[in-house]
Amino acid sequence: MVNRVDEQAGNSEMPQAEPAIRTIAMPADTNPAGDIFGGWLMAQMDLAAGNTAARVARGRSATIAVDGIQFLKPVYVGDEVTLFAELQSVGRTSMTIEVQAWRRPRDGDTCEKVTEAMFTFVALDETGRPRPIPQID
Repeated sequence: MVNRVDEQAGNSEMPQAEPAIRTIAMPADTNPAGDIFGGWLMAQMDLAAGNTAARVARGRSATIAVDGIQFLKPVYVGDEVTLFAELQSVGRTSMTIEVQAWRRPRDGDTCEKVTEAMFTFVALDETGRPRPIPQID
């Protein structure tokens, strides 16, 4: 991913790439402890990866795997959540996309990475069967 965070130095600069999704964490998205539910965040990440997959596949695609998901820090109600999706590899019918989620408090400017994972998608034809991914120019 572009401009990775230097965790040791405490650097908290978001990637300079264009976000795939930006949203606000709302009270309905909380777990019983009052923090944002990890399932909600994972769904947002899947949507971000899906945006990239649809562009690469030039059509329908589906998530077939999520690897290495790490919930690094909590997300709180009111946080702005920005998701970045970057294509890592393309095979004949599948692709791997790295997704990072970042939070910014509603009343602040400091950003921090909260979650990351690798998503694998397969391109599908109109009957839902795998199909070749078009060549990327």
